[in-house]
Amino acid sequence: MKASKIAYKPVGLALGAVSGMIAGSLFTQAWKRFGHDDDAPDATDEDRAWSEVLLAATLRGAIFAAVRAAVERAGATTARRLTGTWPG
Repeated sequence: MKASKIAYKPVGLALGAVSGMIAGSLFTQAWKRFGHDDDAPDATDEDRAWSEVLLAATLRGAIFAAVRAAVERAGATTARRLTGTWPG
């Protein structure tokens, strides 16, 4: 394994944590904007309909995946600019 890949590992982990926080915030805003309750349902919320639970899970997953991809791509692009090599 190249030294640049090893050096990028902690950066990648930090970016993953940051992307999770950003995605969580965006999901909360999106859920409110769709006109739903302030907090999204969990799979074990007995009082929520299947459709609402599945909609929340789908929206959360889509937002998380998009934010994670954008943050990781930006981090890799920045690493290439700084080091001259692609970290992945």
